[in-house]
Amino acid sequence: MSGLRRAPRPSHGPAAIASSPWIVVFAGVVVMVVLLFVALGAYRGRSPAPDDGPPPAGLPLPPVPVSPYELSPTPLPENSALLPGLSPRASGSPPSTPVMSSPPAVSPTGAAASARPSTRAPQRPPAVSGRYRVVQSFDGGFTGEVLVVNSSGVDRGWTVRFDFTGGRLVTTWVEGVPQGTVRQVDGGFSYVSGVDVPAGGSVALRFHLERASTTPRGCTVDGVRCSGF
Repeated sequence: MSGLRRAPRPSHGPAAIASSPWIVVFAGVVVMVVLLFVALGAYRGRSPAPDDGPPPAGLPLPPVPVSPYELSPTPLPENSALLPGLSPRASGSPPSTPVMSSPPAVSPTGAAASARPSTRAPQRPPAVSGRYRVVQSFDGGFTGEVLVVNSSGVDRGWTVRFDFTGGRLVTTWVEGVPQGTVRQVDGGFSYVSGVDVPAGGSVALRFHLERASTTPRGCTVDGVRCSGF
């Protein structure tokens, strides 16, 4: 049997590991578990750091002033109901103190001015005015006159109006100048001048009236009442 050869045995080296990969995975898991236990033991074996002493004392805080209004709560009325979650504490704003105001001072100058009566400016005389008079009376009538006076600084025309109770106007005239125009107006008559009255001068208008009173109901010169009656 010397001619027979013994078959070679398969080697358990790298070839066996390559043919069985689960062995490598199992070995890796075992190594991870061992490392985990070692890490847990090292963590538990540590001792806490020694205390260096008590913490430094902080600075004292200043006292908070307490308002006297916060110490005395405002009493609530008996009929008022409390809302849920609210406590009957004093209101935030303190009661206001009424301020006394002094009456305004009155100056003596103002009092004297108010007591002094107001004076009105004197009215200026009209530019043209008239003065009535009776020149002559006789049975059944009379002769009258209106003296027209111009107080202004320029020559002016003029108009005289008479109102009598009844009567009849006979004639009117102005001596020495051109005559004007006579018109019947509402129970009376008017005379419009035919010549202007010079500045500062005057002119006399005369008339003859029958069966009438010597005192007219009205007499005006340019709307201004005549004097003399």
